[in-house]
Amino acid sequence: MELLNTPDIHLGVVGVSRDCFPVELTAKRLEAVMAELEKLGVNAFRCPTIIESEDDAMSALEEMDEQGCDAAVIFLGNFGPEGPTTIFAQCFAGPVMVCAAAEEAKAGMIGDRGDALCGMLNCSYNLGLRDVPAYIPQQPVGLADELAGKIGEFVNIARVIVGLSSLKVFGFGPRPQDFLACNAPIKPFYDLGIEVMENSELDLYQLFRKAGEKTADIAAIAADMQAELGPQCCYVDLLPKLAQLEIALLDFMDDNLGSCAYGVFADKCWPAFQEVFGFCPCYVNSRLAGRGIPVACEVDLYGAVSEYMVQLASNHPATLLDINNSVPADVVPQGADLKGAALADLFMGFHCGNTCSSCMKTCSLKYQLIMNRLLEEEGAEPDITRGTLEGQIMPGPMTMFRLQSTPDCQLRSYIAEGEFLDIDPCSFGGIGIAAVPEFARFYRHVLISKQYPHHGAFGFKKVGKVLFEAVKLLGITDIGTPLPKHLLYEGENPFELFA
Repeated sequence: MELLNTPDIHLGVVGVSRDCFPVELTAKRLEAVMAELEKLGVNAFRCPTIIESEDDAMSALEEMDEQGCDAAVIFLGNFGPEGPTTIFAQCFAGPVMVCAAAEEAKAGMIGDRGDALCGMLNCSYNLGLRDVPAYIPQQPVGLADELAGKIGEFVNIARVIVGLSSLKVFGFGPRPQDFLACNAPIKPFYDLGIEVMENSELDLYQLFRKAGEKTADIAAIAADMQAELGPQCCYVDLLPKLAQLEIALLDFMDDNLGSCAYGVFADKCWPAFQEVFGFCPCYVNSRLAGRGIPVACEVDLYGAVSEYMVQLASNHPATLLDINNSVPADVVPQGADLKGAALADLFMGFHCGNTCSSCMKTCSLKYQLIMNRLLEEEGAEPDITRGTLEGQIMPGPMTMFRLQSTPDCQLRSYIAEGEFLDIDPCSFGGIGIAAVPEFARFYRHVLISKQYPHHGAFGFKKVGKVLFEAVKLLGITDIGTPLPKHLLYEGENPFELFA
């Protein structure tokens, strides 16, 4: 399926030049950067104005706006004028990166020396004076080919920022009983520019009933579902109901985005859902996630936003999983490659069946075992608990991530990278064995100590670097990551660690 609901970044690159340096130096070096970007397949608009004055900054802003640029790179081809440079950064509506040119060779160390190392320091100071956040790479001064790669990475960072800036979170229903962990204040969403629209389960049921009138659309989507699930689909009779819910959610999103361009859902999915709607919504949630519209389980608003951020960082569908259970030793084949993790660093990421089929190694439409125990007669053929997409999650690289508010409205985050292992989890649901080096300590001293909920967003690429920089640009400083053994977490007992 095509990945919808995701911004296509229009990048602009503008050069700056201090008036006591030849502007041709910036022009020549900028031309080299643009040529390297073209080699990498990074599509970018070269701003015709090189900023030397405040008037130039205003002209460059107009040129960027005319081209529809929603992210900008400021390139210091020489020392650069810190006032006009940072005025541009302050007035530009989207995320901004700043980088600078290194000296190319000794032949140019008199006539073509640009002093951009010095200019970056003054630019950084002036950004601070104006309280302007900007992305500055770990090594912001480099040759054209080096900077082109960093600019390419910035496109992914910018996608996260731009997507969040025009996002609306749709919630349906209150959280299930005893799911207080997924409940957090929504004020920080508004601080980030994210809109929130909360609705009741009755609203969703009304939308579902109305969607039932679209018989031709229901038939078409049910046929698409059957094609996705393959000839072994054992619940063909359920597909029209699932298709009806998919139509209801998509129609609602189209009708209610309002001032926003993108949307995500956080819906109540049990226990009343099964008895009222007559099925589990998990497979529908998986299909929407596969198209770029995350639907978080259990009305987890922050989970939905976290999943969307992982999607934006990776430009690939993501999922929401419980950090669920430990892995028995006899599940792991002898000699299995644990990707640098110990047995204690393995866990199973699980949810009932919301991971899209393209992110599963094996999958089929099934019923939710736990709900079946709770809601249906023992030994009876599953009925209202059908609708999960179950199987083993695709093995390969992964990133786990969470954005969360504390009860007093402080945003924090965690990021870890690892692998989903190609090992049979020997269990039910949409499930995979995750290996994260040093996860056991990370789990205790970040996830538990900082009181994160059980849901995490999982992506199928290693995008920790992108997410870390994006979260920093959002102004969030509390970012938990796994630490090696020689570095202590706050509150970690050194006598236990080094015993």
